[in-house]
Amino acid sequence: MNTINTDILICGAGAAGLTLAIDLARRHIDFVLVDKIEAPFSGSRGKGIQPRTLEIFEALGVADRMMAAGGLYPPQRKYRADGGYDEQSSTEGMAPSPAEPYNLPLMLPQYLTEAVLRERLAELGHAARFGQALTGFEQDGEGVTARLASADGATTAVRARYLVGADGGRSFVRKALSIGFPGESMKMGALVADLSLTGLGRDAWHRWGEGAGQISLCPLMGTDLFQLQMPAPLDGDIDTSDAALAAVIADRTGRADITLHAVHWCSVYEMSSRLADRYRVGRVFITGDAAHIHPPTGGQGLNTSVQDAWNLGWKLAAVVGGAPDALLDSYETERREVAAGVLGLSSKLLEAARTRGDLRRGRETQQLDLGYRTSPLAHDARGDDAVVRAGDRAPDAPCRGAAGQPLRLFTLLTGGAWTLLRYEPAGAGTIAPRKGLRIVTVGMNGELRDDGGHLRAAYGFAPGEAALIRPDGYIGALASDEASLAEYLARFV
Repeated sequence: MNTINTDILICGAGAAGLTLAIDLARRHIDFVLVDKIEAPFSGSRGKGIQPRTLEIFEALGVADRMMAAGGLYPPQRKYRADGGYDEQSSTEGMAPSPAEPYNLPLMLPQYLTEAVLRERLAELGHAARFGQALTGFEQDGEGVTARLASADGATTAVRARYLVGADGGRSFVRKALSIGFPGESMKMGALVADLSLTGLGRDAWHRWGEGAGQISLCPLMGTDLFQLQMPAPLDGDIDTSDAALAAVIADRTGRADITLHAVHWCSVYEMSSRLADRYRVGRVFITGDAAHIHPPTGGQGLNTSVQDAWNLGWKLAAVVGGAPDALLDSYETERREVAAGVLGLSSKLLEAARTRGDLRRGRETQQLDLGYRTSPLAHDARGDDAVVRAGDRAPDAPCRGAAGQPLRLFTLLTGGAWTLLRYEPAGAGTIAPRKGLRIVTVGMNGELRDDGGHLRAAYGFAPGEAALIRPDGYIGALASDEASLAEYLARFV
């Protein structure tokens, strides 16, 4: 049996696994990324990328590619029985602001999102190994020994310091760890499919019917396809042939001018809402759908999974580099609380859609307000009325570099290190540079100039104050002077 030694074994090469792999690759952490499927996922299941996830993708160097490949959500067009229709915006967003550069979700089919991530991973010198199924693993005090099997019967042993299960709602890793996955069935089945069809314009998300007779056809931005969504019975076999779906479309829309040419991908599933009891057992972690599943309303699933991986990646890299293992405990503390809130939001939005036909999506789905104020990594003497608190997402701010060039704060954060912002300090700093810490002085004698006052407004800074921003773009600590951050830095940096 061939044996591979690595730092991190990632099982599951979907959006979460790919995000984690890219983050580890840019930090020069050795890993192996595998997936049991023989080829990349080819469907549109998760098609919405929320503003906070776009910020993460910007840090990973792929946001512009995704924006170019996709498009904004079209308006919802609900057809009445008399042949007329009512139309409303799919999303409610404010204009981009200095602190929040992305204001609306992007529509991009999941298979294209993952293709962009694989392309970025290749640029960093890595690739997923498809057709490699995890069949078992054991862990000890030093690492995890895992076994992989390919379709041809070949087996491989992997010895890793840590194992991450990003292997979906039916996660082998979660089940092998005997982690509970409590929750409930929503007692609703659904069918989603990617179709080639003619007879409909691509200027709207078309919807017909009520209750069990609903159907929608949404143009998939970045493609020539439409995504079909409709309720499906929970019992009995469902005919998903081209002819059967064409008949359903004709029946539920009442239109004979819509012609189905081909079904490219189709899935029938039962809606559930479940949250894993634990995210970590020893040296093994679960992330993404392996840790939480919920209704697709609000476009939260792929985004929450990506942000799980974003939270875990820098912590794994830090511990591999010598940081205390206890840092990894904050992954479950921070992300499980977020997932619980997302499950509640998705269920609420599903009920609004079922009972009132309300399909609008506002700020609550954009994930810009999610944070970690109760985390052990949050240190803050400010009151709740402060503009931002430790644990909050670090706002962006357009500034000016010392050479006079426009320079966004987010541009300085893409390196993935801790960043100490010293705002108009009175003198020389008391904290010395160290590995993994970037010190940025803001002021006339600093490398960053806040001419427009955007940084002061976003952070509520007064001269002499300091903020410590985590590698994942959340505020770790806020202090009246940087000297008071020395103890925090000794613990975590």
